[in-house]
Amino acid sequence: MRYGWGVLVGLGLVLGTGRVFAETGTVELRGTTEGSAVSGSAMLIDSPQGLEVTVEVMGVAPGKHAIHIHQYGACDDQGNAAGGHFNPDGAPHGFLPSDGLSKAHPGDMGNLDVGQDGNGLLTIRLPGVTLSGGAYGVGGRAIVLHEKVDDFGQPTGNAGGRIGCGTIVITAQ
Repeated sequence: MRYGWGVLVGLGLVLGTGRVFAETGTVELRGTTEGSAVSGSAMLIDSPQGLEVTVEVMGVAPGKHAIHIHQYGACDDQGNAAGGHFNPDGAPHGFLPSDGLSKAHPGDMGNLDVGQDGNGLLTIRLPGVTLSGGAYGVGGRAIVLHEKVDDFGQPTGNAGGRIGCGTIVITAQ
């Protein structure tokens, strides 16, 4: 057991940050209106490079649809209970992977492309975002799928109504 503690401490420290990157989360997306065919799921995994997010949707009109992380984890009132975009720093709206946290909201994921069959898949990394801890922890908040494309206009991308919503649930630490 001579190296046991060293290995445990080494596993717990990633690049000297003291943060363990092993949390995972899930989201069950549901349509925001009665009788909606919109459904889907998301898997979120913390990594040293940021939060890895994979979203899969079904029953959505073909085309590009904005997808964002919103402030609250509630989806009542046709998704309006989720509040506005999660934006603790008051940053402008943008595309987080290329714009960074100073020029985009932590949950600015851009657009999900839905095919003619109504299915869509998005895989994205959100640098600086985590499931829990710090200013950019998103566990317990909501992922919202919008009816229109995110045109990256201010303040929220002109993405229209909320057609799908689900709460981010931390499933493993």
